[in-house]
Amino acid sequence: MFSQFRRALAHSFLLLGISLTGCTSFFSSSTPTPIPPTFTPLPPTATPPPSVAIVNGEYITIEEFQAELARYETAQLALGQTVSEETASQLVLEDMIALTVLAQAARAEGFELTQVELQSRYDALAAEIGGAEPLIQWQTSHGYNDNSFRAALRRAIEAAWMRDKIIADVPTTAEQIHLRQILTYNETDARSALDQLNAGADFDELAVLYDPLTRGELGWVPRGYLLDPTADEAVFALQTGAYSDVVTTLAGYHIFKAVERGDRALSPDALLTVQEEALKDWVAKRRAESEIVLSP
Repeated sequence: MFSQFRRALAHSFLLLGISLTGCTSFFSSSTPTPIPPTFTPLPPTATPPPSVAIVNGEYITIEEFQAELARYETAQLALGQTVSEETASQLVLEDMIALTVLAQAARAEGFELTQVELQSRYDALAAEIGGAEPLIQWQTSHGYNDNSFRAALRRAIEAAWMRDKIIADVPTTAEQIHLRQILTYNETDARSALDQLNAGADFDELAVLYDPLTRGELGWVPRGYLLDPTADEAVFALQTGAYSDVVTTLAGYHIFKAVERGDRALSPDALLTVQEEALKDWVAKRRAESEIVLSP
């Protein structure tokens, strides 16, 4: 099924916002491939707080980092997943840098979170878990004190505001292709199917043979929805009625056919995917423009 294809290819990102049971991963709990950071010495300052990074002059303290790392590892254990200490540390640091640049952009755009609003969010979290005392206990058990937790909450709220602003600008219509596929799990079968097509076999009949359940139907897809650059390029190079060569992805070996193409409203799932890509691209661009100093 297409959902299985997308899951096999999906790149996860960060989930914005504080969750008392979750982890800091945009949109998905799977493990993204982080960008290896370049370590440079922290600049001298009069009384610098112990930090893991400075992002455009803003400190990410060791205390905050350790608390987020513990929260991430707890969440992974709850999901039955094992992540190495090195990988977990790198993922959490990248997440915190992304949250910081988003929060900084929100402030630059004029978003101002007052102490009253912050307290209101804090009180709402306390109400969710039974009161102020359970929240304090949760903070302590996850390595936060009141100041570091409120700082993390503030950053998450600011970053979420900027996230919403970014994805609100994503168009809800786009050029799309009505797509069918022949999907095999070894190249020999895929090449055999392609030979049959080139000899005049009917694409739809072959698609049914390889997948009687879906009949090869993928529906309407916009650019980026397949989450594989090679597949995306092959699909959008097709004219209506044409089929591709064999395209290899993590999901298997595909031959795609463009049934129709045109501008259409995005489905909820496609819109979410396009929004994810827009957010990921924004963060990557802003991160590259930022002054980020990591501790050794």
